[in-house]
Amino acid sequence: MRHQPLLSLTLVAWSCMHVIAPAEAQMAAFEQQPIDYLNAPVSDPVAKLAEKVRSGETQLIFDDEHGYLPSVLSALEVPVSSQTLVFSKTSLQLHRISPRRPRAVYFNDDVYVGWCQNGDVLELAATDPQQGAIFYTLAQAKDEEPQFVRDRGQCLTCHASSRTQDVPGYLVRSVVVDGAGHPLLGSGTYTTDNTSPFEQRWGGWYVSGTHGSMRHMGNLISLERTAPKELDLDSGANCTNLSTVVRTDPYLSNDSDLVALMVMEHQTQMHNAIAAANFETRLALAQSYQMNELLERPEGFVSDIAERRIAAAVTRVVDRLLMKDDLLLTSPVQGTSTFAEEFPMNGKPDAKGRSLRQLDLQTRLFRYPCSYLIYSDAFAQLPDEVRKPILTQLRRTLTSNETLDGFAHLTPDIRREIQEILGDTLPEFNEVAELPKS
Repeated sequence: MRHQPLLSLTLVAWSCMHVIAPAEAQMAAFEQQPIDYLNAPVSDPVAKLAEKVRSGETQLIFDDEHGYLPSVLSALEVPVSSQTLVFSKTSLQLHRISPRRPRAVYFNDDVYVGWCQNGDVLELAATDPQQGAIFYTLAQAKDEEPQFVRDRGQCLTCHASSRTQDVPGYLVRSVVVDGAGHPLLGSGTYTTDNTSPFEQRWGGWYVSGTHGSMRHMGNLISLERTAPKELDLDSGANCTNLSTVVRTDPYLSNDSDLVALMVMEHQTQMHNAIAAANFETRLALAQSYQMNELLERPEGFVSDIAERRIAAAVTRVVDRLLMKDDLLLTSPVQGTSTFAEEFPMNGKPDAKGRSLRQLDLQTRLFRYPCSYLIYSDAFAQLPDEVRKPILTQLRRTLTSNETLDGFAHLTPDIRREIQEILGDTLPEFNEVAELPKS
């Protein structure tokens, strides 16, 4: 394997003030009532931590090398093993980022934390059950009262578009970059998730791990000033020691774990789908109720238009939950950190010890292709008008005798196992009405 990379592609997981997507020309629906994204109170994990810091319940410790990073990760229960390294100049602190000095991203189920060497701030994004992705910064300067500062809309330039399902959200993108880390947009971009072809993933990220004959776009730097015509994907493949391509000693880990990247890809768009269903339902109902007054319809009447909007949101969430069109791996994958061992430990096991966080890594990412975010606060707090139909359609899909389009990966045995896991670990799944067999 060659460790001297020829090209580099960049993947943008999340960060404030990206320079890629155009700003919205007018106020988005989620900025208005009943969502009121920019003004409504939030209770995401970072907001809760900020309150604990203000009250003195929690103290953040400043580290001369990493600032508040280790203390923040500990307080938010974000594992160091989740570290991934991105070297594209596509975030708030682009002047601090280059292939020699990548930005580190750490995450758990609800929080993402970005750190740059000698950075001015920590960048944070956290999932609020009602308001979706909320963005913050924390100054990297020792302070007796460190303060998390909530973004007031600048991050939405890139984090509220069709790439995030039209809500404030997260995304993982891949674009070609030059030797300094600048995107070469003429080569095109990809927004990636668990359905994306392997060869389109992780440009501009360092990637540590093995993946056999499959190829990705990570670990590569373009030596050209214009968009390259061809990519030498072999040069960045199957890298198990990142120290051969970049200095890793300034970071908390030596890894940019392949499995962590794959989990983050699924998780980002699953978060977005849940938030989009929440927003769409609340907006559709509010507009329907307004029309009730104008048309003198009964209070609480839900129009056909509103029902269709909610039904479409239901399908989008179910498709994400069951990983429709999930990528079939043609070679086993393995990371280099302890992420793959630690991640399943937080699963909710059923009576047989199975959980939705179990990884496969041989032919697909998850052993049981149903998203673990079904247990999240964001899913639990979806309006009844959309959450219950989601569970009903989920059950219908799992009990269908047909092989539905996009769900060939759900064999009869896997469907049965997922039903059993959900039946033991998600009480509400058992409460949905019995359905006729398809």
